[in-house]
Amino acid sequence: MGNLGVPSMLLLSLIAAAFANNFHQDVEITWGGRHARILGGGNLLSLTMDKTSGGAGFKSNRDYLFGRFNMQMKLVAGNSAGTVTTFYLSSEGPSHDEIDLEFLGNKSGSPYTLHTNVFTQGQGGREEGFHLWFDPTKHFHTYSIVWNPRNIILLVDNIPIRVFSNEESIGVPYPNKQRMKVYASLWDADDWATRGGRVKTDWSKAPFVAYYRNFVAKSDWGVQGLNARGKKLLSWVRERYRIYYYCNDLKRNQHHGNGRRRPPECKAEASIGGHAADAEGSI
Repeated sequence: MGNLGVPSMLLLSLIAAAFANNFHQDVEITWGGRHARILGGGNLLSLTMDKTSGGAGFKSNRDYLFGRFNMQMKLVAGNSAGTVTTFYLSSEGPSHDEIDLEFLGNKSGSPYTLHTNVFTQGQGGREEGFHLWFDPTKHFHTYSIVWNPRNIILLVDNIPIRVFSNEESIGVPYPNKQRMKVYASLWDADDWATRGGRVKTDWSKAPFVAYYRNFVAKSDWGVQGLNARGKKLLSWVRERYRIYYYCNDLKRNQHHGNGRRRPPECKAEASIGGHAADAEGSI
């Protein structure tokens, strides 16, 4: 199944190119100053990290309540240990909602880790981690967040890697009331990012540079969940590339007061994301 994503990747790239906005118009540089640069007439944005800056970041000018958010990214090449490159949604305030895609760097030749999390009303602890089936530093790849009233779906080149479903009916908070903006950043996190902080940033390899292009934010998310093919692809990713799943971390569950019980939303694993399948409008 290793080639299943290629046609979808190309299709999504074409869609992104057709509807891409302009970074000059659509985002604000939030920190890093000259280490965040908009290039190519607004079509490309680079973030640079060196010892003088510690990184840089930007956010969208608009906020959203639900939508589909695509970003093409090319990650820091070479020895990227200690770096974190991000693309995420977040509201503001102590009880914020957040949907995270964080790319944790590693030594040359070792795989990146894609770390994902969902925060609701200021509470996270819903991490899933993945390795990717390609080198994310060689070419641009498309990373997507679909957020609608029923599901949060995270995709890589239009292949779903994670579904977090609305399980409010069993008491699980779901982010559906606070508007969120799109954020992105490159920063130094060598206290935890690579092998739990055991591998530090090698500043002799600086500057570290990540690239973003074809940012598309559409309030019309277009889909509610996964179709049969989407569920098959999700299973493929889980079986081959998922390296951490909070529902199976018994020590963490005990720390959060759950004893050896899984959080209530974890029962949806067997059905590939609970409400993730819909007859009308699906991936």
